Amino acid sequence: MPNLVRIVIQLPVDLKTQLDNLKQQGYTASGFIRAMLEREFAKLEEKPAPPFPTGKRVNSR
Repeated sequence: MPNLVRIVIQLPVDLKTQLDNLKQQGYTASGFIRAMLEREFAKLEEKPAPPFPTGKRVNSR
């Protein structure tokens, strides 16, 4: 297995509840999130994201 690093994220209560419901089905939060990230990154590799718009900033200070 590759070297793993631990990250800590904050979630809204409703997302945490959904992850807890998956746990009842035998999934782990780590496994679910890892698989989801792998799928999303694979999509990005297939189709590069468009560049950021270079217009006027709305909330500039």
